[in-house]
Amino acid sequence: MNIPAELQYTKDHEWVKIEGNIATVGITDFAQGELGDIVYVDISTVGQSIAAGDVFGTVEAVKTVSDLYMPVAGKITEFNNALESNPEKVNEDPYGAGWMVKVELNGSVNGLLNATQYKELIGK
Repeated sequence: MNIPAELQYTKDHEWVKIEGNIATVGITDFAQGELGDIVYVDISTVGQSIAAGDVFGTVEAVKTVSDLYMPVAGKITEFNNALESNPEKVNEDPYGAGWMVKVELNGSVNGLLNATQYKELIGK
């Protein structure tokens, strides 16, 4: 299982890559594996400010739909449009081509887990 050390994680299985005041957000390798084949990513919150912990979209797999929780407070500035026609990118490359949104931070990023803490959370 891939859990990159340079990223931060949430207990809800989202990952965050922070570069300056921009955070890139997606779901973890563990999450995509648990969901199975992803067939649709629904994020209609671009341009909105979302509080940490609030739902910012959903991801639909063959057998289930799961909410996506914002790991940091901020304004969603970009959606990965490639996921509209190729949602399977989330399964194939969750930390790369399968990223979901970019967020302009407007608060602290406290409460996130490092890779070691996330591994402990998922029992790896």
